Amino acid sequence: MSLKRLNIRGISYSQTQNGAYALILKESGGNRQLPIVIGAFEAQSIAIALEKEISPPRPLTHDLFKSFAERYGIVVKQVIIHKLVDGVFYSSLICEKDKIEEIIDARTSDAIALAVRFKAPVFTYENILDEAGIQQHMQADKELIQEDDEDEENEILEDLINTAEGEKNDYSNLSLDELNKMLKEAVASENYELAAGIRDEISRR
Repeated sequence: MSLKRLNIRGISYSQTQNGAYALILKESGGNRQLPIVIGAFEAQSIAIALEKEISPPRPLTHDLFKSFAERYGIVVKQVIIHKLVDGVFYSSLICEKDKIEEIIDARTSDAIALAVRFKAPVFTYENILDEAGIQQHMQADKELIQEDDEDEENEILEDLINTAEGEKNDYSNLSLDELNKMLKEAVASENYELAAGIRDEISRR
């Protein structure tokens, strides 16, 4: 069975499962997209790893795993989503140490969160895309981001913030200096949802 590379297309809130998110993976060089339901913690972890402007003051669980692995010379080379059973995706981490490969079973959400941190490619099999993939321009409970890859990454956290809080905070009456101060305080207190909302307001200005 041939492997197909997948790229992260976006994250959107799932209206069908309370507290869950839909991670959208797009087939490289093709039109199919693979929606995978993940939890809120994993969605935030993936979004923060993709975010270029927010650096957590303390390591998240997946950051800790990466630091631990690197300290002992272990590298995640790639992630393979190898099985789909009753709507559940099964994944493997392909790891390497001293030129010896090991395969580790992992939840797909955790595997993707680690793949982003290790800059490792994500693959799946053709038959899984045939079974669960849907054509581009689909909607997963809410409209997906339709912008360039760089803009797309900057918008992912904003989607998480809007759905978690219900609506955006109104920062229109605050100056840029006040917003920058609030941003530093939010990051220092590890309130990444608030930090992302403030960051987006600064970027819009």
